[in-house]
Amino acid sequence: MKDTKTSDLRDKSVPELEALVLEERANLYKARRDLVFRRITDTASVKVRRHNIARIETVIAEKKRGNA
Repeated sequence: MKDTKTSDLRDKSVPELEALVLEERANLYKARRDLVFRRITDTASVKVRRHNIARIETVIAEKKRGNA
């Protein structure tokens, strides 16, 4: 799981970013489920996904405000 770069996110449109948030949330759910059922041992992936979602939502808020 790699970190999403903010500069890459700022190049995308709001609908693309909203779709990306939905995808990340689905992946976060799967990662949490797999962690509970001990299918994965990489606990850091959950944290990275949460941070990616926050990063994307921040860029969406900036774009809607008109700062970017």
